[in-house]
Amino acid sequence: MKKLVFALAALSLLMSLPTLAQDDACDVPPPAQETRVNMIGWTFPIMDFYAAELAKCSEVPNLTVNVQLLASADAQSEMRLAASSQGASPYDIIHGSNAFIGEMASKGWLLPLNDLIDKYREQYDLDDIDASSYAAASQDGIIYGIPIVVNTQHFYYNTEILEAAGIEPPQTYTDVIAACQAMDEEALGIDFAFGMVLSAGWAWQIEWVNIYNAFGGALLDENNMPIFNDEVGVESLELLMGIVNACLGEDGLTLSTDNLQAGLANGSIAMGHMWASRAAMMDDEELSDVVGKIEFAPALFPTTEQTIRAGIAWGDFLAIPATSEVDKELLFQIIMEAADKESQMAATEFGLVPRKSAEVKAPRYSPAALQTIIEGGPATSNPAQAILNSALGQFLPKVATGELSAKEALDAAAQLYIEEATKQGFIK
Repeated sequence: MKKLVFALAALSLLMSLPTLAQDDACDVPPPAQETRVNMIGWTFPIMDFYAAELAKCSEVPNLTVNVQLLASADAQSEMRLAASSQGASPYDIIHGSNAFIGEMASKGWLLPLNDLIDKYREQYDLDDIDASSYAAASQDGIIYGIPIVVNTQHFYYNTEILEAAGIEPPQTYTDVIAACQAMDEEALGIDFAFGMVLSAGWAWQIEWVNIYNAFGGALLDENNMPIFNDEVGVESLELLMGIVNACLGEDGLTLSTDNLQAGLANGSIAMGHMWASRAAMMDDEELSDVVGKIEFAPALFPTTEQTIRAGIAWGDFLAIPATSEVDKELLFQIIMEAADKESQMAATEFGLVPRKSAEVKAPRYSPAALQTIIEGGPATSNPAQAILNSALGQFLPKVATGELSAKEALDAAAQLYIEEATKQGFIK
């Protein structure tokens, strides 16, 4: 069994990536006085690369850039707490996904960037970034984040293990359940036939929404009232529980994204549903024991009856808190030094980027990721989604523990969402 390798592989990955930033200098004008810039975000391979790019601006006279990357839930909690406090923001640059940027912008916590984008459009070739990427971090035409990552979740599979098991690559989650039931993990020398991340409430919310969207479900109506606790919602959650019972069990529910990546890379997990931003590691001989054996496919359909894939488009952005006391133009230039064309071209080693010029360096897994984005469920920028996500994350895991039925969990999430969304003015 190889489970102990998970933590070691993840630690090795996190320790090695920041050294891979480029050698080019940070070309921002030195501030007149000693200036400290604090950046916060969450860690994964391509974000670690960008963090190292930001940190290079500490080489500029009178400038120190302090970069802090945490686990995603911890980073978001810290940013929410800081933004809601009175006074100046302790952070000057923040990282966030489209949903998180939308949440922060809706509360007036982020600086509008349109004027700065217009001023530096030519210098940093900002039209090279696709308009859809800007739109994912916009509200009412106001841009709040600079796009740095294009992301989604899709299907990974080990061709050697599936061939040994006599299993065809699944096309649906019902195929995955059947494969997990058919595969003899001990005989194959693996820990899990299939892995997905359900080790935290936010992860349950993401995976359930993926499946629910693929079933054609709608989370909220035009008045922001919840409609997800319907028959389709229950069916989606029961399918997710079918995957848990057939493939994961109690041990599988502890898998983090780093664990899943390491398990696929060391051959102890045969198949997985994971972020595209982790795919490049499968072909890195220093991080993977199965180079050439992992293939990538778009996100799966729930069953043969659906035509929408269980994955949606995600993006990652760098933004500026509205109450930062550091010169906003300097902060924008620091961001752009990390997100310029040269940096994003180099970042393709770790993931997909939004610059159109980077298409010439499209990685091997990009067709699977892009097909998922095209054929997957709809992404949302509705700021009420943050409240909904929190409510779902609180109650969905209780189905796995047996505390609640699928219907009870969804009803409880809907009730909590209504209470909080009403308090915050999203429901009138």
